[in-house]
Amino acid sequence: MARWCYRHRLVVLLLWVGALFGLGFSASSAGTNYAEVFSLPNTDSKSAYDLMQKAFPQRSGDVDTVVWKVDEGSVRDEDVRSRMEPALREIGEMDGVGEVAGPYGDRGAAQISEDGRTAYAQVTFAEQANAVPKELVQDVVDTARDAGGDGLQVELGGQAITRVQEPPTGTAELVGIVAAAVVLFLAFGSLFAMLLPLVVAIFGVGTGMFSTQLLSHVTNVPELASLLSTLIGLGVGIDYALFIVTRHRRGILRGMDPEESAATALNTSGRAVLFAGGTVCIALAGMLVTNLRFLDGVVIGTSLTVVLSVLAAVTLLPAMLGFLGHRVLSRRQRRKLAVQGPEPERPSGLAARWSATVQRRPRSVAALGLVVMVVLALPVLSLRLGTVDQGNDEASTTTRKAYDLLAEGFGPGFNGPLQVVVDGDGTDGLVTAIRETEGVAQVAAAPPANGVTVIQVVPTTSPQAVETDRLIDTLRDDVIPDAGAQAHVGGVTAVSKDFATVTGDRLPLFIATIIGLGFLLLMVAFRSLVVPLTAAVMNLIAAAASFGVLVAIFQWGWGLDLLGLGNEGPIAAFLPIIMLSLLFGLSMDYQVFL
Repeated sequence: MARWCYRHRLVVLLLWVGALFGLGFSASSAGTNYAEVFSLPNTDSKSAYDLMQKAFPQRSGDVDTVVWKVDEGSVRDEDVRSRMEPALREIGEMDGVGEVAGPYGDRGAAQISEDGRTAYAQVTFAEQANAVPKELVQDVVDTARDAGGDGLQVELGGQAITRVQEPPTGTAELVGIVAAAVVLFLAFGSLFAMLLPLVVAIFGVGTGMFSTQLLSHVTNVPELASLLSTLIGLGVGIDYALFIVTRHRRGILRGMDPEESAATALNTSGRAVLFAGGTVCIALAGMLVTNLRFLDGVVIGTSLTVVLSVLAAVTLLPAMLGFLGHRVLSRRQRRKLAVQGPEPERPSGLAARWSATVQRRPRSVAALGLVVMVVLALPVLSLRLGTVDQGNDEASTTTRKAYDLLAEGFGPGFNGPLQVVVDGDGTDGLVTAIRETEGVAQVAAAPPANGVTVIQVVPTTSPQAVETDRLIDTLRDDVIPDAGAQAHVGGVTAVSKDFATVTGDRLPLFIATIIGLGFLLLMVAFRSLVVPLTAAVMNLIAAAASFGVLVAIFQWGWGLDLLGLGNEGPIAAFLPIIMLSLLFGLSMDYQVFL
C-alpha cells in the first residue's frame, strides 16, 4: 500500500483534500447538535431531581445566583431597588427562565445579609446547566451587570454562568501546533520535513472533527468530544508521522532510494503506528465500562479521530514523501550525501549516549527511577475525588467575585445549598431535625406543591469541603430515616458528591479493563508476555506518579500560590477517567515504538 500511495501521490492527495473539504462543507451546512447529556441513574440526587421535575417543572432546572453589594448604604435603599428590580423582572420574563426569586418580596428577607449591604436573587432555568443555551445565559449576565455601577457591584455565579466565561476554543490547539512546529524544525532542520507531520495531523484531525460534528446528529455527542478529539488527534497525528518521517530520512541517508525508503519506513514504523493507534482506541474504549453514558460520545468522537489520524499517516504521508523526494532532508544533509555518499547507520546523539549509560548500570538506574516514582506517587494514597467550587475560579471572573461576595455576606455554604426534596408528609419534623444537625447554617422550606416540599439547607462549609460531604451522608443515612420521611438530597453539591462516588466505585474496573485489553493487544503484536507485562507495570507506576503530583499541588495546595492557581480542593471526579485513558493510550504508544 505504501508503494501504491507513493506512486499515485496526486490521486491520494486529491482524495484526502476532497474528503476534508467535503466533510467540512457538510458539517458547516448541517451545523452541530451536541447533546450535553449528564445523568447519574440510581443515585439519591437523581431521585431528588426527578421528583422536583415532576412537582415543580419550572424549578427543576439549574439554579444560578445574581448577587449585588453596595459600597455605602443598604441594598434596601430605593435607588438600589429601582435598578435591580427591573433587571430581575426582565430576566424572569426571558424564554428559558423558569423563576427568579429576589430579596424584595415577602419571602426574601433572608436573602439580604445582616449588615444590609449584600443581597442575592436565585435564577432558575428551565433546563440543567449543560442544556441551557449560552445565548440565554449571556443575556442574563448582560442584563444583571448593566444594573451595576456607581457604588453597586453586581456579579453572577452558578454552573450555567461558568459556561459563558470559558475561554474560546482553538487557542490551545494553535499554541500546540506552533510549539510542535518549532520543535520539529529544530529536530529536522528542514522546512518541508517540519511541515509533513503537521499537515498529516491537520488532515486527520480535520476529517475527524467534521465527522464528529456530523455524528452529533445521529447520536448523543457532547461538546467535550470535539475538544478532546482535537487535542488527542493533534498529539497522535504528529507523533505517528514523526516516527515514519524519521525512519524514512534515516533510510535515505543510508543510501536507499526515496521510494524504497518510504516503503521500508511504512513496513516498520507504519506497522507500529497501526498497533499504537489500536492501543489508544482501546484505552479510550475503556471509558465505556464506567457506564457513564455521557462519555459514550466522547469515546466515539475521539476514537474516530485517532483512526483517521492513523489512516492519514499510512496513506497521505507516503504520498507527501513522494512529492518531496530527497527534499525531506535538510540542505546540509543533501550536500553531505552528494559529496560523501551514504553513511553507515550507527547510534549517535544524546539519546544514544543516555541509552548506553543506562545499559551500563541498569540496576542502579532502575532502582533510582523506581524510588523517584514511588516518592511522587505517595500522595495518591490520600486522593479525594469531588468537584471544585467556584472559589477556585480566577479572581477576575464574575463567578469568583460572586462566590466571594456570598461567602462574605452569608457564609461559604451559600455557594452550594442542598435541596432536600420531601415526597408526602413529615416536613415539619424533618425541618426541625435538619436545623439541629451539626454543620447546618440555615434551613428554609418552600410551600408544597403536588404533595412535594423542597427544603433548602445551607451548610456552614463550602461546597468542596469534606465537612459538606459528611453532612450529605448524615442527612441521607441518619436524619431523614430517623424523621420517618420519604426524602432525597439533591442540588449541585449533592450531584457532585454522587458523581465522585460513582466514578470512584467504577475506577478499579476501568483500570483493569484498559490494562487487560492493552496487555492482550501488545501480546498479539509482540508474541511475548514480558513486553506487555513490562508496559502494564510501567504505565501503572507512571499513572500513580502523575496523580501523586496532582494531589500534592491541587489537593494539598503545594505551590498553588507560586503557580497562581486558586485554592486547594478535591480532584475533579472526571479527571482520573480522562487522564488515565490518555496516559495508558499514549504511553503504550511509546512502548510499541521502543
